[in-house]
Amino acid sequence: MQYLSYTDTRSHLREVLDTAEAGLPIGIRRHDTLVSLVESGRLREILMDSRRLRRPEAVVEAGGWSVFLPGTPVAADGADLAEAVDEFVAALREYAEDWQARLRFAPNHQQHWPLVQLVSLASDADLAEWTRGSGP
Repeated sequence: MQYLSYTDTRSHLREVLDTAEAGLPIGIRRHDTLVSLVESGRLREILMDSRRLRRPEAVVEAGGWSVFLPGTPVAADGADLAEAVDEFVAALREYAEDWQARLRFAPNHQQHWPLVQLVSLASDADLAEWTRGSGP
């Protein structure tokens, strides 16, 4: 893995991005922190398949469907499964916004970093597939 300083990264940004896009490991060191660069599509696929993320669950309730993500406050209802999944994707987006704005500081939400990364990197269609269990 290449470790570049902030200054080296800035002066070689095109090469740094090309390296990350090619899937090669590259890191940027700033003070005592090392940041890895990963092409977003690769990270999204890893997160969608991650065992650290619980999978959404869907249940039939009172003539409709409910979708929820265990261990999180994210849930949605719909008259049918498709509507519930659409509402759930919207709830995921709202949770990710709230997490970035303030919930990331709350001890009972800090562990949801991978979920927020997934929501930020995925399209609505990707999230719907992941919710239905048919994603990568």
